[in-house]
Amino acid sequence: MPRAQQKLGILVGGGPAPGINSVIAAATIRASSEGFPVIGIEEGFRWIMNGDTTHILRLRIEDVTRLHFRGGSHLGIARDNPTKDPEKMENCINALTSLGIDKVITIGGDDTMFGAMKLEEAAGGKIKVVHVPKTIDNDLDLPGGAATFGFQTARHVGVSIVKNLMSDAQTTARWYLVISMGRKAGHLALGIGKAAAATATIIPEEFPGDTIRLSHIADIIVGAIIKRRAMGRRDGVVVLAEGLLERLDPHDLKQLETAERDEYGNIRLGEIEFAPVVKKAVMTRLTHFGVKATVTTFDIGYELRCADPIPMDMEYTRDLGYCAAQFIINGGSAAVVAILNGHFRPLYFKDMIDPATGRTRVRMVDVGSEYYHIARRYMIRLNKTDFTDRKELAKYAAICRITPEQFFDEFHHLVENNLLYTGQDQNDQRPSGVDEIKVPF
Repeated sequence: MPRAQQKLGILVGGGPAPGINSVIAAATIRASSEGFPVIGIEEGFRWIMNGDTTHILRLRIEDVTRLHFRGGSHLGIARDNPTKDPEKMENCINALTSLGIDKVITIGGDDTMFGAMKLEEAAGGKIKVVHVPKTIDNDLDLPGGAATFGFQTARHVGVSIVKNLMSDAQTTARWYLVISMGRKAGHLALGIGKAAAATATIIPEEFPGDTIRLSHIADIIVGAIIKRRAMGRRDGVVVLAEGLLERLDPHDLKQLETAERDEYGNIRLGEIEFAPVVKKAVMTRLTHFGVKATVTTFDIGYELRCADPIPMDMEYTRDLGYCAAQFIINGGSAAVVAILNGHFRPLYFKDMIDPATGRTRVRMVDVGSEYYHIARRYMIRLNKTDFTDRKELAKYAAICRITPEQFFDEFHHLVENNLLYTGQDQNDQRPSGVDEIKVPF
């Protein structure tokens, strides 16, 4: 195909993330400078998977030169999934071909990347496809721990919100339970909680097994409230990762059984009221002990996704957009764009797939890392040492109006050998089961 007829298409799938417009702008400028017309495909795969080629936008350098300052997506966004039906995928290929597009840059998370991979496979070489990874969840398996774009801005905005809630909590002597976005991994919740120095952060990675009991989450929070009160404080902020919800035992939340799912089969977590359920469990437990506390819930997530990117994400996404365009112009395809230590690195689709699931690998928080260990050291949570000191146990028990022995029986399960962190020295790697605790009575 002569260069004059070759066009580059750009589409955005999944959920919003700060920096999308910067990728669009940088890729458009780079491709246009090389003589390739750029076509913006509106709302991801939604229209082209139905053979509709009318929802497009011609992108020129003069249209995008200041686009990188803005949040949201200039091309819109959608979660429509063409991989479920071969006919839908064929419609995508035919639509792109009819538009003269033989190169496509997709911008999105793991679901959009999966769609990009299947598009490239189905096209059989007729269309080159490169994917730019974005998600505020920071859960794509990029090398060297590289952040996905949008994460840093989302954390920045999230920290500002939590900081204000911490001031309000102290002023009004109340507790906030803050739910942070993060479908499977706890990166965003931990990043916000750690940076803001929230009282505690709870993420799914700290729990072994497939399911998490609501009572366990409630006891962690109640334990923090009691311990904080023993320190003379009646306030606090606990950040909980949204991903806890996806692993919650269905017996604890009936809504999970009938929850609406998106086009990729993921539970629409935003449609489930998680915070009130946790609050109810916490309040029930506090009432059981006769402990009075004001507990308020707050969800953060949607207000993070379309925030204007901070300079770090602006720069990062301009680099990603440039590299994506240059790579595909040079004949590259079937890869994810990554930048490691300032150097562009293509990660080929075939290497990003988990053989066990056939889907892209998800990067979880490494709870064995110093990064997580330091976060836990600064949290106010019951740990192993709290159960080996008679004086501390007596303080906590007095708040609950029970004996130290009863307090031990109620809460020692939080530091059983199934949990990954119990407050022991960081160099002590031994499992810390209850049988190892020298009970001080």
